[in-house]
Amino acid sequence: MEIEKVIKSNINLEDSKKIILNIMYTQNVIADKFNEIIKPYDLSSEQYNVLRILRGQKGCPANMCIIQERMLAKNSNTTRLIDKLLLKELVTREVCPENRRKIEVLITNKGLELLKILDPKVIEYENQFAENLSPEEKVQLNTLLEKYRTLK
Repeated sequence: MEIEKVIKSNINLEDSKKIILNIMYTQNVIADKFNEIIKPYDLSSEQYNVLRILRGQKGCPANMCIIQERMLAKNSNTTRLIDKLLLKELVTREVCPENRRKIEVLITNKGLELLKILDPKVIEYENQFAENLSPEEKVQLNTLLEKYRTLK
């Protein structure tokens, strides 16, 4: 459906405006569907992102800086996210022995088990969005989105 119909606009929009509106609207659709998957597990998308980052560390601790750098939502309050994951026993947090100002975070077995449960659900969700596109269109869309967000 064209974005003008979605937002019920009676005027013709400039292509540059339509692109922004399409991306923003699509992001909301994607986020809403993703939240339906993780909500029963009492997770936010940011908390899920932290768990994925920590799993990617393959047993090595990550400090707050590493986590923040890898977050999709760069404005997330990493400390608060870690605190919530600690309460759920999905991560551990300890002071680094070599540098007492540095906090090290590890995913727990409980966190890894939760990701194992979510992995097939997330893969199915990703595939559902991509099934309307050919392999070539997927490559093209990724290329265009990467190009689009690169500001001069």
